[in-house]
Amino acid sequence: MQDVGLHKGLNAFHLWGIAVGLVISGEYFGWSYGWANAGTLGFLITTAVVAAMYIAFIFSFTELTTAIPQAGGPFAYSRRAFGPLGGCIAGYATLIEFVFAPPAIALAIGAYLNVQYPGLDPKHAALGAYLVFMTLNIVGVQIAATFELFVTILAVIELLVFMGVVAPAFDMANFTAHGWAGEDGFGVAAIGGMFAAIPFAIWFFLAIEGVAMAAEEAKDPKRTIPVAYITGVLTLTALAFGVMLFAGGVGDWRTLSNLNDPLPQAMKAVVGTSSGWLHMLVWLGLFGLVASFHGIIMGYSRQIFALARAGFLPASLARVHPRFRTPHIATLAGGVVGIVAIYSDSLVTIAGQSLTASIVTMAVFGALVMYGMSMASLFRLRRCEPDLARPYRAPFYPVAPAFALAVASVCFVALVVYNPLIFVIFLAVMALAVAASLLARQSPEAVADGGAPV
Repeated sequence: MQDVGLHKGLNAFHLWGIAVGLVISGEYFGWSYGWANAGTLGFLITTAVVAAMYIAFIFSFTELTTAIPQAGGPFAYSRRAFGPLGGCIAGYATLIEFVFAPPAIALAIGAYLNVQYPGLDPKHAALGAYLVFMTLNIVGVQIAATFELFVTILAVIELLVFMGVVAPAFDMANFTAHGWAGEDGFGVAAIGGMFAAIPFAIWFFLAIEGVAMAAEEAKDPKRTIPVAYITGVLTLTALAFGVMLFAGGVGDWRTLSNLNDPLPQAMKAVVGTSSGWLHMLVWLGLFGLVASFHGIIMGYSRQIFALARAGFLPASLARVHPRFRTPHIATLAGGVVGIVAIYSDSLVTIAGQSLTASIVTMAVFGALVMYGMSMASLFRLRRCEPDLARPYRAPFYPVAPAFALAVASVCFVALVVYNPLIFVIFLAVMALAVAASLLARQSPEAVADGGAPV
């Protein structure tokens, strides 16, 4: 039988880099569309609630990750708590989140490079990004994680530079002007806008849970994972509010609410088009996209690997490279899906949205299902396996996980209301994937609890 063990080479600093890097592109683009739905004040409230949910979720999720440190992450926890069906639901929801997010980020990388090099086709640039970063992920987890840490640090520094440069022009009156959706202040329209803006607030934090998929490759996961998760979510929360407040306070925020590059445009209003600060932001801003893109490739490859190793996907997807000890087939398989999505983007629309915009919404659906399953698994395992070794125990239990579960449920319902067609597609994909996996499952006795022992 082939050895399917992964190489253990990641320390707490690597894991912090993965946690922040997975998400940090959300601080650079995407979130400002929340202003268009809710206004600055409405979106501030939505973001505060979502941030509180993520903090409660991560503090609770860390208990699962340290108790069951396996590459399957939520798949492993839900399988242990609810059996094969629960594992399938959580596993495929996570897979949808992590496979469908990279094409959107790759196209953003391509669009950015197209601005600098107009002759370069954004889709070809996106393809190039996939090829480069799939290769980097395959050649070794420690190399990949070190690169992730490097670009994440650069991306964080660049966000701090942005806030420092625009700070002298900040005026709270600019941020609060026209701050609610509709014309009636905090009324029905404002509340509706706040619910509609939920996906864009989630974009600030989406995919931080991907650190769980690197648990088998961590040194001393019972110690390093809590440090990485808690410092990571606090880092991202501070950056999210800092970026949003400073960008909205330098002028008329409405000019930024439908743009993919709100930070350069906000800085341009302060320092002008010829400033070296602006050119530095534009160039280094690419590191935020690269950090998330590279980190999510690492995440989806481990989720595919874990599902295949447990017999829910073809066994070939669980192969580990004999030299690099990385899941190379799983990395390539997820990349094929992403590349097909990239080249289908202009050919397919769903509910009036581009394919990429639609699959981003699909990714959020997957994330919210996974959050719910993970918190439900925490409650069930606390009750059914009270003697399970828990090196880290969730603080404020059961209040914190219950709060995370409740807010995730409200967000999910709001997403369904505002995206009914995409929800039907998501539900159909999930149902087909789960049914096919349970019917065709291979070697059910091969691996217990969603992964190999670590």
